Amino acid sequence: MLISVAIVEDDARVRRTLASIVRGASDCECVGEYATGEAALAGLLSQPAQVVMMDIDLPGINGVECVRRLVEQLPALQILMLTVYNDTEFIFQALAAGATGYLVKPVRAAELLAAVHDVRAGGAPMTSGIARKVVQMFQQGRPSPREMENLSPREQEVLELLAQGFLYKEIADRLGVSYATIRTHIERIYEKLHVRSRSQAVARYLNQNEI
Repeated sequence: MLISVAIVEDDARVRRTLASIVRGASDCECVGEYATGEAALAGLLSQPAQVVMMDIDLPGINGVECVRRLVEQLPALQILMLTVYNDTEFIFQALAAGATGYLVKPVRAAELLAAVHDVRAGGAPMTSGIARKVVQMFQQGRPSPREMENLSPREQEVLELLAQGFLYKEIADRLGVSYATIRTHIERIYEKLHVRSRSQAVARYLNQNEI
């Protein structure tokens, strides 16, 4: 059975190249090409795919937000991030939002198709440098129970939303408080968990939940 693949990429040349690679595979089919996250959200509901290749830097809603909305509506969808961004903030935002793979451009055709098969089979394909960064984040160690207990109920709520990939403004809107209030909560979370970035805080939260 053919693996149905959709592509969300605003660069028309790159989008055509990706579609050509997919169509050139004997066991894959390209069922959709979208230039924006909004178009993908509308199109994938009417023309579902099994695997989506997703860029992050999109006009309108970005790729991370598109991933979160797609996963909410199509939980069986496997999303493979395909982007030039390789910093830990984007990596954790995408994975927390529901992406199941993360490749950094440029990607060879063979590597791309292997990742499609891998993610469809339940794997989590990542460019080697990305996988190393993920491992390094988790090697920072688990927070002690006391550190987590020191967080107030609201701080724990904010941290959980950070781990789900929400942006600061989205968290403020969701909790009905100001952006400045969320920034204050996050500063206190960093201080109590002895971290200095969002990705470090999320890694500690995820490690704690595996205990």
